[in-house]
Amino acid sequence: MTLATAVASCLVCDTEFEVREDWEKGEITECAACGQEHEVVEKSASGVRLDLAPEVEEDWGE
Repeated sequence: MTLATAVASCLVCDTEFEVREDWEKGEITECAACGQEHEVVEKSASGVRLDLAPEVEEDWGE
């Protein structure tokens, strides 16, 4: 069973959600309320820092 290590807030709608212990830097999560994706940019014993996930862009075959 995975335990929550922190509570984070959506950067768009301020809905709170749990950050699971097994989440790592670079992991993407989605806000259940508004659907905005967030990326874990820093995780430490004191908490977690999220940023808006980068938009997926087409590579046009490159």
